[in-house]
Amino acid sequence: MASSKCFVLVVALIFSTMNVSFGARHPLQTTMPTIPSLPTIPTLPNPTSLPLPTMPTLPTGALPPIPAIPTTLPQPMIPTLPIAQPTLPTATLPPLPTMPTVPTTVPELTLPPMPSIPTSLPKIPSIPFLTPPPASSP
Repeated sequence: MASSKCFVLVVALIFSTMNVSFGARHPLQTTMPTIPSLPTIPTLPNPTSLPLPTMPTLPTGALPPIPAIPTTLPQPMIPTLPIAQPTLPTATLPPLPTMPTVPTTVPELTLPPMPSIPTSLPKIPSIPFLTPPPASSP
């Protein structure tokens, strides 16, 4: 289905890009071109069918008998477990260390005084030869 859509799109693209104005300009003023005759196709002889070879016969031999499948399978011997389980040894652990005591009050710290922030900027000295001359009012 997709290939037929692609084929239709290709044919549509070919017809849309053809320049048919030259062929349709003066169709009655042209003479019909002579169509060259096609060469004749020689007839080929019919092949004669050769007889097919016969199929060889396969030897038929006696098959060995299929062994019988036992109805019950041998059961493995599972050892029995002892009923009484051995007791595990008990280990004695050393006592845990005691935690140190944490002080409940926080000691007071004295901080040095903060430096004061200046409120005005220092005056920058002016250099006389870089400053513009005073404006004169007319």
